[in-house]
Amino acid sequence: MADITWEEPFCAEGANCFRIGTDTDGNAYIAVAGQEDTPLTDTREALRNLILEIKAGKADHLL
Repeated sequence: MADITWEEPFCAEGANCFRIGTDTDGNAYIAVAGQEDTPLTDTREALRNLILEIKAGKADHLL
């Protein structure tokens, strides 16, 4: 597995904690805190677009 630099966990109420990480090859990772050995991975650009779409409200129907 790539050498991933993880950010501090982002936690909501309860135990809903996620971590975002990047590697030197330009890949981005999202994992449940404590389960960093099985992350979802894509490019940094894809992660950036995902975050922008979520911030724009396009995932609000999931709440």
